[in-house]
Amino acid sequence: MDVSDSAPLLQLALRVEHDIFLVRQRGREVAAVVGLEHQDQVRMATALSEVARDLLRTSGGADVTFRLTDDADVGRRQLRVDLAPVTPLPDGRYEPESAAVARLVDKLGVVTGKGDTVVMMSRRVPVAAPTLTPERLAEIRAELARSAPGSAVDELAAQNQQLIAALDEVRSQRDELAVLNDELQETNRGVMALYNQLTEELEETNRGVVALYAELDEKSAQLRAASESKSRFLANVSHELRAPVTAIMGLGRLLADSASDPLTAEQARQVGLIRSSAADLLALVNELLDLAKAESGRIEPDWTEVDLRPVFGQLRGTLRALATGPDVALVVEEPPTPATLRTDEVLLGQVLRNLLHNGLKFTQRGEVRLRARREGDRWLLSVSDTGPGIPEELHGRIFEEFYQVPGATRVGGTGLGLPYARRLVTLLGGTLELASEPGRGSTFTVTLPVGGA
Repeated sequence: MDVSDSAPLLQLALRVEHDIFLVRQRGREVAAVVGLEHQDQVRMATALSEVARDLLRTSGGADVTFRLTDDADVGRRQLRVDLAPVTPLPDGRYEPESAAVARLVDKLGVVTGKGDTVVMMSRRVPVAAPTLTPERLAEIRAELARSAPGSAVDELAAQNQQLIAALDEVRSQRDELAVLNDELQETNRGVMALYNQLTEELEETNRGVVALYAELDEKSAQLRAASESKSRFLANVSHELRAPVTAIMGLGRLLADSASDPLTAEQARQVGLIRSSAADLLALVNELLDLAKAESGRIEPDWTEVDLRPVFGQLRGTLRALATGPDVALVVEEPPTPATLRTDEVLLGQVLRNLLHNGLKFTQRGEVRLRARREGDRWLLSVSDTGPGIPEELHGRIFEEFYQVPGATRVGGTGLGLPYARRLVTLLGGTLELASEPGRGSTFTVTLPVGGA
């Protein structure tokens, strides 16, 4: 900004030591009339006296000019003071002896205008300060020109008053700071107490969690041991029962054979009951043995590429005769082609046979239907029936071992078929889900990946 941007408010000559007091006093007066706050007036006057002392010593004095200009950087008015040294500044540079001077004003530096090098300092006028019209500025110039500067003693007294006011303010701030420090210390004590309490509670909680995990590990080990014991018991009992049950069935078949001595009608009926009971018992033993194998992890799938069409055809032929009456139809739909997936054909056949046989047992009229569809990289094999349906609250329980849905439609069985089927599906990398409502039948859906587990 050019030093002649606006008409000067006041001009002074700095030549002797006494002029330093004059510059300070007049600088405070100008700062007051343009609207600077009291603290900024003191800062501006102090900065002027320090710079004036430096220039008087290094350059033999200076011509001091006060102006009210616009600060283009922030769009506000500023009080600007230019000090043109009597003799040029060394190297055209100025560094205040006290580094604190630059913090008293907004700007402090050396500028060049019309070939002269001057020291410029400025302080922004508050936004709330009254707007100075050209007429008012003219009045201010006239008032400053008419006013007589005070003596050095007056200026010293003013400085003392300012110093006393500054000390009072510092003391007040110190007292406020002491209060804040006390409050902060009290807050810190409270925070530390809360932190210690939370730390103790967290440690207590951690100890409880560790103890709980230890207890859970112990219970898990006990459950694994109990499960292994149950599996061994089922396997041993099933293995031991198969021989006598098979013997009973063989003896019953010999008694009923036409080559043996003829039986009376009552004897033949009783032998038939023995053979039927032995067959049911053998089926139960086989299911227990299969379940024990699945639980013990001794079943290893034989992964091959399986075509669903022959699997469905075999199920259609072997289970058609199991329909409970003429009112129940077994429908096995032909799967869409290509109908291949990577799985264990034997285990998949057992799962589907189990689901179809289960549906035929509980369906008195209507149909049991097996269908297949492919969705992306998965096959969905569903067995639906028109049986009595299963309430939603029992959907999870039917996959529990030895559980059967209560009701008038309950038929014979062990309650092991569905748990065994779900275990086999899990071994094949799939899921077995149920959708059913009372009176609307049931649908069991086996979902298997095309590429195997």
